[in-house]
Amino acid sequence: MLSESTGVSVEAVWSPPEYDVLSTPQLGKRLGMTVDSEWPNDFPRSAKWCPDGTAFLMHTENRSFEVFHTPSEVLEQLKDTSVENPVKSTVIKQASPILEYLWYPTASLNDPSSFCFVASVRESPVKLLDASDGRLRASYPIVDHRERQIAPHSLAFNVTAQKLYCGFEDAIEVFDLGYPGAGIRLPTIPNKKSKDGLKGIISSLAFSPSYTSDVFAAGSLTPTSGIALFSESQGPIPVMHLNSGPQAGVTQLQFNPTQPHILYASYRRRTEIYAWDLRNQMGVPFQIYQRSRTHYPTNQKIKFDVDISGRHLGVGDQDGLISFFKLDTFESLGLGEMGDGGADNWIGNPVEHASVWEFKAHEDAVGSVSFHPLSPWLLSASGSRHFEDTAQSDDTSSEESDDEEPNRISRPKRMPQPIWDCKSQDTQGHQV
Repeated sequence: MLSESTGVSVEAVWSPPEYDVLSTPQLGKRLGMTVDSEWPNDFPRSAKWCPDGTAFLMHTENRSFEVFHTPSEVLEQLKDTSVENPVKSTVIKQASPILEYLWYPTASLNDPSSFCFVASVRESPVKLLDASDGRLRASYPIVDHRERQIAPHSLAFNVTAQKLYCGFEDAIEVFDLGYPGAGIRLPTIPNKKSKDGLKGIISSLAFSPSYTSDVFAAGSLTPTSGIALFSESQGPIPVMHLNSGPQAGVTQLQFNPTQPHILYASYRRRTEIYAWDLRNQMGVPFQIYQRSRTHYPTNQKIKFDVDISGRHLGVGDQDGLISFFKLDTFESLGLGEMGDGGADNWIGNPVEHASVWEFKAHEDAVGSVSFHPLSPWLLSASGSRHFEDTAQSDDTSSEESDDEEPNRISRPKRMPQPIWDCKSQDTQGHQV
């Protein structure tokens, strides 16, 4: 680019967002979801920024998506109390429950052609939806041996964004995005009776963010299956198994954006997040990020996120808390250098890390957190199903109808979803 003052060509340098890890984030804005009069128990389940941060997508309990527009000029107004709500949104309803969704890798509000996402909706083909108006751009069907439509539990684009990988029971379906229609099935087990391979529902998929690698990770909800690494060029044959983690179902996998050899995983009914350095061929996790040990196990799927610089990890919990961790590499922990025998022969115990801060963000479970890709903003979504026990005592139970349900869903608190300001500050207290 040319300098306006000198006319000399200068190189543009991009710097990742800087987060203040020494102080609690400040509330930027609470964004209310659109009220659905036909669904009084509605709440947000999760939310994700699009790749350039110009919008975010929220998945709600009433089988809908809501797209919020957050270009840079809108983000600058979030802390302005005189502006009531600068964020516009669009609701995209679905006919059945939503299992998973994923932004297209280059989606941007500024580029209508790429502003889209894929969605897995029960008993429907995988949908490629326009994020502007919800119209269907393409569909990718997965059909079982009974000619039934299967909705995958996990979605992932490969690094070149040419193929879509969909995980379901005992298999992964691969679609060429340029040719909607039938895909190629990669079985994760040799046969139904086999004890080998990755058995059960493929609950999470993640590609290594490196153009020199075609490796992707897949995790199963079956506790004994764990995590397997595959290569696009080698098909359904795993190149490595990571079975040294806890005996629990995998709920999320994510690679470090700047260290593509580091993989993070969370598990069902576990509060820890495990980290593997895939250059270590032993398949042993080298770090464990431990939230407060007062947390109790939960079956709720709580999604974590790693910021674009690969230096921070954020995760919520069922009590409304958000924990923030600083991420380390194998070398920074003093465990050795790859190639000198340090990491290759390391089979020691994982290093445990506590959060650098933890703060009360919600009054309900935090279903997800998401780092803005270009600015130090953290998006969180909160809500869960609530049940109240209406069972009567033995003296009165006989007077009630036999078909009356003993438990009923109570209305959760409909709290607006916040965006947190995590800007770091210099020594004079100015934002940088």
